Amino acid sequence: MKLRVATYNIHKGVSSIGSRPRVLALKRAISLFEADVVFLQEVQGKHEKFSAKFGEESNGKRHWPVAAQHEYFAGESHHSAYGMNAVYDHGHHGNALLSAFPIGDQRNHDISDHAYEQRGILHCVLETPNGPVHCYVVHLGLFESGRGRQTTALIEAVMASAPNGEPVIIAGDFNDWRNTLSAKLRDKLGVVEVFDEQGSGTGFGTRVRNLIGGVQPVRPARTFPAMLPWFRLDRIYVRGFKVDTAEVLHGSLWAKLSDHAPIVATLKLS
Repeated sequence: MKLRVATYNIHKGVSSIGSRPRVLALKRAISLFEADVVFLQEVQGKHEKFSAKFGEESNGKRHWPVAAQHEYFAGESHHSAYGMNAVYDHGHHGNALLSAFPIGDQRNHDISDHAYEQRGILHCVLETPNGPVHCYVVHLGLFESGRGRQTTALIEAVMASAPNGEPVIIAGDFNDWRNTLSAKLRDKLGVVEVFDEQGSGTGFGTRVRNLIGGVQPVRPARTFPAMLPWFRLDRIYVRGFKVDTAEVLHGSLWAKLSDHAPIVATLKLS
């Protein structure tokens, strides 16, 4: 079985400069992934201010959907799940999963490290023709010490919910710009990052020898800021899959939609 997957931080559906609505354009862009499974971060489940400001008809169309963003993006082609993390007076946002396969069990794990930064892990079990696939949508915090604790919570969640080597996909915005977490995830969960073995000639996934003669994957891809990606923030880790392709989508289209560039990968079930 082949799966095409994507991860994308959509910046709450508004432009990073000026907070202009981008939800309609994001729906069209997400369809360009042609993905079976899409991992989304910073998804607005509700935003009364944006809905009031942008939701009225203009030139025959609304610029802000009536439905929650994850439901709007899913449309009729995908199932959707949403994990609410940050709650405020006029709404809330969190992580979401879009899936061409039915979503069975789902649970949102609160991994907030302090009161000023609400974070979560959305765990969904996909009911595929080849059996269950565990998906974890991740958005870690801005502080390195907190990310370390959140990664420990992620590892515990995966080990508890997929303990017997079941196929796993973990994707999202790790904010891990120094790449300090990958080794721990590989060691504890047996995952690989999709760029580990992609020889692109640009440094993504190039392999180097470490001091004891082993082979060590280098770094994930650059995804932030989308206009001129430099920081390596977004990841897709997998277990039980072979990675056929992995790419970051660059260009003017993506630079206008969010401050992160999306990653798309094609996987084959081992």
